[in-house]
Amino acid sequence: MLRDDDPPARQIEKLTRINQVLIDRIDRLEESRGSAWSMFQAAVALEQEVLARTRDLERAMADLSQRNRELAVARAAAEEANRSKTRFLRAASHDLLQPLSAARLFLSALADTRMDEHQAELTDRLGSAFESVEQLMHAVLDISRLDSQRIEFNRQPVALDDLFRRLAAEFAPLAEAKGLRLTFMPTGNVVESDPIFLRRIAQNLVSNAIKYTQRGGVAVGARRRGGMCWLCVYDTGVGIPAVDRNRIFDEFQRLSSDAATPGMGLGLSIVRRACAKLGHPLSLNSEAMRGTAFRVGLPLIDGGPDPALRTVDVAMLALRGRVALVVENDSDMRRGYEMILRDRLGMVPRIAGDTAEALATMGEEPPDVILADYHLENGETGFAAVEALRAASDRPVPAVMITAHRDPAIARVCAAMDVHLLEKPVRPTELADMLGRLMA
Repeated sequence: MLRDDDPPARQIEKLTRINQVLIDRIDRLEESRGSAWSMFQAAVALEQEVLARTRDLERAMADLSQRNRELAVARAAAEEANRSKTRFLRAASHDLLQPLSAARLFLSALADTRMDEHQAELTDRLGSAFESVEQLMHAVLDISRLDSQRIEFNRQPVALDDLFRRLAAEFAPLAEAKGLRLTFMPTGNVVESDPIFLRRIAQNLVSNAIKYTQRGGVAVGARRRGGMCWLCVYDTGVGIPAVDRNRIFDEFQRLSSDAATPGMGLGLSIVRRACAKLGHPLSLNSEAMRGTAFRVGLPLIDGGPDPALRTVDVAMLALRGRVALVVENDSDMRRGYEMILRDRLGMVPRIAGDTAEALATMGEEPPDVILADYHLENGETGFAAVEALRAASDRPVPAVMITAHRDPAIARVCAAMDVHLLEKPVRPTELADMLGRLMA
């Protein structure tokens, strides 16, 4: 504070200090105001940046929503195309397999006749050609079904001994032609699986083993381990190198490029897909030049096999003189059945094209067995024919439903009606085996 009695120099010094303090205070105020202004400017800039980024995010979200809608439409179109493909293959399978099945029956009847060496060779080559076509068609249909998201399985008890007998009848000629021993170990195990797909799994494993085995043999059996029953297929083939053990399960993959080895490289792909869909563990062990072992884990059903599932060797059964009533709308198939049943099995065939004709053909004496095609004329099915024929009989008549439609619904109805199921193309040996078991 200035005082009047202070000397001028003292007053000047005090004024100088006061001015300096005021200047410093003003500078601080300016700095503070400048900092606040900078913060204000930064806040405005940040807000503008947030708005810009928000607009970019909204545009990105709108674009993502559009892409999701496009993907949903594309996925729906793909699923519909896949369902359409499956429906087409299912519908076409009957028309495709019908003439093939008739041709197989005729070829089998031809093989039973007396032929010279050249004719026998031609017959064998025709049989091999039909076998290749049949395998390819089965593979395409199986892959189509296994790729379907809506596939249904008909899980039920399956007696492995019954399965082994059917496989033995099917593959014995192929193994014999290569000079191989084909052995099926007796078993009383009953497992839970889809009988059609389990048979396809076993067929592909046995077929693959025979193809790649040149000396020795193939053995098929079942072993209990870890609370499961393992279906095992052993061979003494060349083995599978470690680098190829994943590749062989892909489509169109073969170990050998030798044209003499038949096959399209689809069998093991079907095995892997079917096992994955059914939840059956699949394992592979192999040793170079010593052989290969495939194992499929199956849920075990305790209590042993159902007596109704036991089989008896067809050779021990007297089919001769038994009456078989066939309901089939295709004329070639009717003729083929007639030749096989009469000439090879010694049965008495009665042939009809529909239910009405079958009832008229039956007369008062019911047949010993009914063979009905699933797909008849005018929307009629073989189930209706079997029901009508059983109703007109004075006793329950064993029946076999023959179909090219691999539909679990058909298998469920067959099980409910106590009707056995046989897939096309019909193999005469398999037909004989099934009829023999039914007659027992």
